Amino acid sequence: MCKKCDKGFFSRLELTQHKRIHTGEKSYECKECGKVFQLVFYLKEHEKIHTGKKPYECKECGKAYSVCGQLTRHQKIHTGIKPYECKECGKTFRLSFYLTEHRRTHAGKKPYECKECGKSFNMRGQLNRHKTIHTGIKPFECKVCEKAFCYSGDLRVHSRIHTGEKPYECKECGKAFMLRSVLTEHQRLHTGVKPYECKECGKTFRVRSQISLHKKIHTDVKPYKCVRCGKTFRFGFYLTEHQRIHTGEKPYKCKECGKAFIRRGNLKEHLKIHSGLKPYDCKECGKSFSRRGQFTEHQKIHTGVKPYKCKECGKAFSRSVDLRIHQRIHTGEKPYECKQCGKAFRLNSHLTEHQRIHTGEKPYECKVCRKTFRQYSHLYQHQKTHKVI
Repeated sequence: MCKKCDKGFFSRLELTQHKRIHTGEKSYECKECGKVFQLVFYLKEHEKIHTGKKPYECKECGKAYSVCGQLTRHQKIHTGIKPYECKECGKTFRLSFYLTEHRRTHAGKKPYECKECGKSFNMRGQLNRHKTIHTGIKPFECKVCEKAFCYSGDLRVHSRIHTGEKPYECKECGKAFMLRSVLTEHQRLHTGVKPYECKECGKTFRVRSQISLHKKIHTDVKPYKCVRCGKTFRFGFYLTEHQRIHTGEKPYKCKECGKAFIRRGNLKEHLKIHSGLKPYDCKECGKSFSRRGQFTEHQKIHTGVKPYKCKECGKAFSRSVDLRIHQRIHTGEKPYECKQCGKAFRLNSHLTEHQRIHTGEKPYECKVCRKTFRQYSHLYQHQKTHKVI
């Protein structure tokens, strides 16, 4: 029996080997690389790495390993069993040490420190990956595009871009993914699980990246500044989208009618017009909408809520965008500039109307006399001469 921990053994040899756990003694040294081990068994397993022998083969996929323990861990991939669950967020793991490392994300512990730059990490694997930044060595090269990687696993994942392989399939809807992590995030759409909670406001998220972005709302830090108008943004992609107002770029085009948009989300909402779908029903009046934003704004008609108030004059608005446009009256901001003559406008619609002076376009036609106009308001006034209105 061990005097340190009271553990019992059948033989003196087993007790002797066990004692080395407490003393830290490592008697068995590898002649190839100098690494030392507490047990001769561990040394023999390690030596297979140098000989290249991989006697332990998976019967499911044929993959071979030099160490028995590696095969045991690998086989859990095929069974899908993840017996180790995090009590904080419910995430499950195949191996206990994966759970141990994961728990550090909740505790904020980062025990693995880089000696080169002092950066710390939750997991040993993250530190090992980080170290390659300092060495610059990338021995694994893609044969298709010649992109190089530090790890064979990264190359294997990258190769799926060329092959189109998507090995991770959702059992609920059949959608397949290149990465297991993306499948895990997708599955939360079906389960409704949102494991990432904001400690400031309690809002929960399906994806870690979403909560990282959300946290910036509470700090009010806006590090991304537009060089044209000085407007600042929390996120780089908001600035990118905003800059399209100045450049006039509209990269997202509808294949049905040719209408183009600054944002992908706007195009997705627009496509519902062509499909005829109106999934958002108002419970108050029964009116249906194709876009969530339209539905949300409509509901304020029934509630009368105007939560967005101008600090300059006290005027209130039901939508934040209306307040933002209104504030340009006080600031004098005119972000929409005509490329032909340099004239600037507060509203994008005003710029569109102005540009028709240069193009000669008159899209509004009188059905009585066929006279055309640049602005709808001009047509409206004209129709009064025919007593149409």
